[in-house]
Formats: sequence, structure tokens, C-alpha cells
Amino acid sequence: MAPSTPVVTKPSPTQEGVNWKPVLLGITVFLVAIFSLAPILWQLLTSIKTNADISRIPNVYFPREFTLEHYIQLFDRRPFLRYVLNSAFVAIVSTLLCLGLGSPAAYALARLRLKGEQLILGLVLIVTLFPYILLFLGLLEIVQILGLGNNYLALIIPYTAINLPLTILVMRSFFQQLPRDLEDAAKVDGYNTVQMLWQIVLPTTIPALVTTGILAFIFAWNEFIFALTFMTRETMKTIPVAAAQIGGATLFEIPYGPIAAATVLGTLPLVLLVLFFQRKIVQGLTAGAVKG
Repeated sequence: MAPSTPVVTKPSPTQEGVNWKPVLLGITVFLVAIFSLAPILWQLLTSIKTNADISRIPNVYFPREFTLEHYIQLFDRRPFLRYVLNSAFVAIVSTLLCLGLGSPAAYALARLRLKGEQLILGLVLIVTLFPYILLFLGLLEIVQILGLGNNYLALIIPYTAINLPLTILVMRSFFQQLPRDLEDAAKVDGYNTVQMLWQIVLPTTIPALVTTGILAFIFAWNEFIFALTFMTRETMKTIPVAAAQIGGATLFEIPYGPIAAATVLGTLPLVLLVLFFQRKIVQGLTAGAVKG
């Protein structure tokens, strides 16, 4: 009779001990989240602290008394609502212009056989990588010659020009991923190029439009140097400039509370925008990552 083969049993998880990988992963994610959100939480708490808690030593991290006085001061002492509207108008118009001009250009580069296409793409890429701050002196001369100071066009035109190359590159990559059969079927049904682009192609690239539009919007909303220089009238300032110019009652007083409140109000629209279009952004960032 043949000897029986010994059965090797795997030790149970309780015998091996605790699996530390999920625990370490969870701790790492928690620490990264705290590290990233701590400045935002600090600004939020500072905006609702009383002046006594803000200036108290040692620092009061979680106050027992909250106040909305700093937010009220923003709207009572300065036209802060006008600043919000200025930033929103400039950011929305420049974003729409970027998408309206960049999408047809990206489609042409993706589908049409143009002479010097690689040269055009190379120039677009160079402009994308070019530091926009180096354009400051040239734009200042143009604004002075054309008399565009304290005019929305002084910000809308540069923002559109700066974001347009990135819009073209991103949208072109999405147009290249679309199957040509979709466009061929539209041509068979009698669509011309404009109708096909507007009614067939663009609706299928909504995630790309949303992702690119949000990037352009965030840049226009947060831009500081051009807005500081080209807009000197109080009623034409944007949120970043207004928040940086908040002063105290005396020369040496730093109004931490109103500054924190202005920072929170300036960041809140961007947070809401990203949360509202969260699914479209994820679709836009992951489109084309898996083929087949």
C-alpha cells in the first residue's frame, strides 16, 4: 500500500497575524488628506474665529465661539459682491471663448490633412509651455496703446490667448479618439461640417469640454498679476486682487479674519464647480486610457 501524501494546510489569517498592508494604506491616505486639507481647514476656522481667538497665544485651533463678523465686514466696507461678479464674468467669457475657438481648431488639426500640421502643433506646444508672465511687459504696452485699462477686455483677451493652446491640444487628443464611422454616418445623413461638429461630435466630447473648460476657468479666476496691473479702478478689481489688498484699521494691523473670509469666498465657487462636474471631469481625464 502506497504511503499517503501529507496534506499541506495554509495557515489561516489569524495564524499569520494581522495584514498590515490595508492598515498602512489607510493611514497613509488619511495623513495625505490631512496634509492637503489642513491649510483649507485653517483658513475656514480663522474666518469664523473672533479677533481675540485669532490673536491669542498659544494658538486656538478649534474655538468655542464662532462669528460671521469677518464675512459681514467684507460686504459692508468694500464692494465684495462686485469683485465676485467681475471674476465670474471674466472667467466665464474667457472660458467660453477658449472652447468656442479651440474646439474647431482642434477638430481641424485632428481630422484635416493640413500642410505644416506638425509645425503648427509644435508651435502650439511651445506656446503652452511658455511662461505667461514673460508676456507681461508686451501686454502692458498693448493695453496702454489701445486704452484698454480698466476694461474687461484687458483680462479676457490675454486669458483666452493663454488658455487657447492648452484647449487645442487637449481637445485634439479627444477628437482623435472618436471613430470616423460616426462622422461618415453623419455625412451620409446629409449633415454638413458645421452641423456635424455642433450636433454630433461636440456632444460626444462633453467630458473633454468640461475638463478643459474648468482648467481655463480656474486659471482665469485665480490669475493675479494681469488683474492687479490692468484693473486699477476699485469697481473693476477681481477677487485675488481684492483679497490681497485688504488692510486693517492701522498701517501695522494685519486683518487675518477678513483675509481668511475673502480666501474662503474666493475658493468656494471653484470647489462647488468641481464637485458639480465631478463625474464629467473623471470621464474626461480617463477617456482613452482603456482601449478595446
